[in-house]
Amino acid sequence: MRNLFRIYLEKPELAGAALLCILTAVFEARSNGAFLSPDNLRGILGLLPEVGLVSVGVTILMICGEFDLSVGSTFALAPMATSLTIIAGVPLVPAIVIGLVIAAAIGFVNGFITLTFAIPSFITTLGMLFIVRSLTVVISGGFPPLLPDDLATGVFTQYVGPGGLLRASFLWFLGVSIAASAIMTLCNLGNWIRATGGNLEAAATMGVPARRVKLFCFILCSMLAGFGGIIQVFRLQSPLPSIGDGLELQAVAAAVMGGTALTGGIGTVLGGIVGALLIRIIDNGLVMSQVDANWFKFAVGALTILAVIGNSWLRRTARSIKLESPA
Repeated sequence: MRNLFRIYLEKPELAGAALLCILTAVFEARSNGAFLSPDNLRGILGLLPEVGLVSVGVTILMICGEFDLSVGSTFALAPMATSLTIIAGVPLVPAIVIGLVIAAAIGFVNGFITLTFAIPSFITTLGMLFIVRSLTVVISGGFPPLLPDDLATGVFTQYVGPGGLLRASFLWFLGVSIAASAIMTLCNLGNWIRATGGNLEAAATMGVPARRVKLFCFILCSMLAGFGGIIQVFRLQSPLPSIGDGLELQAVAAAVMGGTALTGGIGTVLGGIVGALLIRIIDNGLVMSQVDANWFKFAVGALTILAVIGNSWLRRTARSIKLESPA
């Protein structure tokens, strides 16, 4: 038992992974084997990159001890700016860069205000949520602009892999996730992020540039949200001003279900991905099981609360016992 607690402390995402396996088995049984069919998996994995990118960014920011409630609005503004730029005649790649720069600017403002005026990031980003959403509606006129029919977005939207199981966007998501995981596990920056989220005063004493680390995490979180929104708009071929509404709460839920501590300092990129996959599986599994889809938010909310309670209990219990030394 003590060894199990030690493993949990080292791999907090394992609880979410176990829940993922259980839900997959339940939905597979209730759908009479249709849940894991190639067509259904194509649907699950095809939408995963969009919420997954946001979840990865939110997870890293939460590990750093901060929150960003504006990611859903950034998810809408960045692709809206990209789309309007394309319509104005700017080529695809520069237009995407412009959208990502705008997303990065939102993250910078969030971080700058939070750190300069020493106010909770919850408040800063809550205000930014409304500001950015309003800007999205204003610059669009309230209606989705029409993208060119010949826009070459296949690098994000076409199906690839065995049997066309994956969208190309999944490969982008995979690459970003690997890079983010490498930052968190192989670089000093990852250690700084954990130290800053775990104990800010101790991190500063050790010489960690806490302010720059937090600012980096705010910017990264916003850029990943903007990139996820751009991918979704290219998939839908329509930059809707309302996309991403409520996504910030799903991303926080994904991070928590993946083992990220609300107090900071604990969590992994893989955990954020597991949480995002859990949300996609719950959403799809309820439909495949012929359960009213309105239970989706209930299920996500319940699992989020249970994850927080379970993680808190496991960590308290692990601290209260003397862990066995590795053999």
